[in-house]
Amino acid sequence: DEIPTVVGIFSAFGLVFSVSLFAWICCQRKSSKSNKTPPYKFVHVLKGVDIYPENLNSKKKFGADDKSEAKNKSAMPKNSLHLDLEKRDLNGNFPKTTTKMQSSPDLENSSPKHFAERKKDSVSPDSLKSITSLSSEDKQDKLGTIFFSLEYNFEKKAFVVNIKEARGLPAMDEQSMTSDPYIKMTILPEKKHKVKTRVLRKTLDPAFDETFTFYGIPYSQIQDLTLHFMVLSFDRFSRDDVIGEVLIPLAGTELSEGRLLMDREIIKRNVRKSSGRGELLVSLCYQSTTNTLTVVVLKARHLPKSDVSGLSDPYVKVNLYHAKKRISKKKTHVKKCTPNAVFNELFVFDIPCEGLDDISIEFLVLDSDRGSRNEVIGRLTLGSSAEGTGGEHWKEICEYPRRQIAKWHMLCDG
Repeated sequence: DEIPTVVGIFSAFGLVFSVSLFAWICCQRKSSKSNKTPPYKFVHVLKGVDIYPENLNSKKKFGADDKSEAKNKSAMPKNSLHLDLEKRDLNGNFPKTTTKMQSSPDLENSSPKHFAERKKDSVSPDSLKSITSLSSEDKQDKLGTIFFSLEYNFEKKAFVVNIKEARGLPAMDEQSMTSDPYIKMTILPEKKHKVKTRVLRKTLDPAFDETFTFYGIPYSQIQDLTLHFMVLSFDRFSRDDVIGEVLIPLAGTELSEGRLLMDREIIKRNVRKSSGRGELLVSLCYQSTTNTLTVVVLKARHLPKSDVSGLSDPYVKVNLYHAKKRISKKKTHVKKCTPNAVFNELFVFDIPCEGLDDISIEFLVLDSDRGSRNEVIGRLTLGSSAEGTGGEHWKEICEYPRRQIAKWHMLCDG
């Protein structure tokens, strides 16, 4: 009985000793491995060199001490790259530094005039033309030139317009000193045909070369038409900038002999004045029992022309505000080609509060334009804080509920 017991005790001690020895060996290997390789590894690959963070605060230069650095510097070629690890940021990147003029003997021997000439040679003639056009005083007067061609296809009874290019456009973006131009074209006076080119980014001399074919236009009517080109610059964050416009009456234009090449100077757009926006007739009724406001948009008259055709396609957008926050909106149908529109459209708004103290209503008369954003012709605001006829009309509907009260109002600048 004693022999098996002794054997069991020795076996247990041997097992404990083996486990302890194995654990000690593993710890030694782990500690030695951690000394060789850091627990983190930030590798900045630059010509096959590994840079670790624990060396970022080292005072030694890259690959050599101060003495060997002087030798390497003298033996270093002119165009070699010298790295200083002390000048790196926390990410191990080197800050951007401008090259000193004294680092190259060629630059020391070259005069400022020679350096300016070499810089000038690296700029294309087109960009130089754009820069000089921007710095000149003609920027405010000359808006560039548009080149196009006209043709009539007698077999298909189609009128063909090719917008080739534009040159010498002004820069509408002050930061990049360029523009993102495109052209809208409308055939007047009916405005049935509206087209536009694609947007060309960052250029003052856009080459569009786009052809537009208009079918169903008899050749006998060509003399009565007028082409209207609107040159704009695309703006992603706000309304597109209008560079200028070109108006080409086709009276006297002979297209029977073939294609006709033309060019015209771009002129400043004929902007409407703030006065003379026209008038709007509206009728309002406040129902205190149902707490609703009935609005009837009746007529508009003497609306100004939205373009050179003298015709507008007006419609009215109605916005209801509560405490200066828009809570509802409606709009009428579009009336084609008229400065005196008859709408006769009724809208009913639910009022979220008792009374009309915090309520105001806005009428926006807009010109519908299929090819671009609709332009505001005039604006009218009715409310307790409105001035003029708008405030008087609002006071009357508050004093006489359940009565439909109509008034003409002058439109103000939109």
